[in-house]
Formats: sequence, C-alpha cells, structure tokens
Amino acid sequence: MAWLYLILGGIFEVGFTTCMRYTEGFKNIPWTLAFIICIGLSMFFLEVAARTIPLGTAYAVWTGIGALGTVAIGMIWFGEPSTLIRIMFALGIVACIVGLKLTSGH
Repeated sequence: MAWLYLILGGIFEVGFTTCMRYTEGFKNIPWTLAFIICIGLSMFFLEVAARTIPLGTAYAVWTGIGALGTVAIGMIWFGEPSTLIRIMFALGIVACIVGLKLTSGH
C-alpha cells in the first residue's frame, strides 16, 4: 500500500508543478488554490509512504515520478521539445525508479 501512496504523491507533484505554471505569481486564485491542494496532498502521501519505504528511496522515487510526469506534461501540453535524447533521458528516470523499487526490500 505504501507504494500506491508514493505513486499518488508523485502524481500530485505533477499536479502542483502544472498548476504552478498558471498561478501568475499566485494572483490567479483558482490555480493557486489547486496548487496548494496538490502540494499538500503530494507531501501527505509522501509522508505516509515514507513510514514504510526507506526515506531516501521514497524521496528519490517521489521526485522521479514528479520529474518524469512534469517532463511529459511539458512535451504533451506545453509544446516543449520532445527529442529522442530527452525521451531517452526520461526513460532513464523510469529505469532508476524501477531499480529503487526492486532494491528497496518492500
């Protein structure tokens, strides 16, 4: 169950980074509220997962999911470059996440 919480935390990390793009210096209230909610839920799920998963592993996987998801959102929704090398590096993040999961002992 801890890994599910960690994945949810990573998804909400993608949510808060995406919302941050629209906050307009935290003047856009709906997007700012969405940002605050997402960051709160992201941290909550990370904390719950880290009760069981080693903290270093949990944090690395959480940031990896957030980074990977944010890169994907940037490529898909915001027209950021989606070159082969960027995709290969993103897949490298996936490989690192899987490696940490397989070696965590949980």
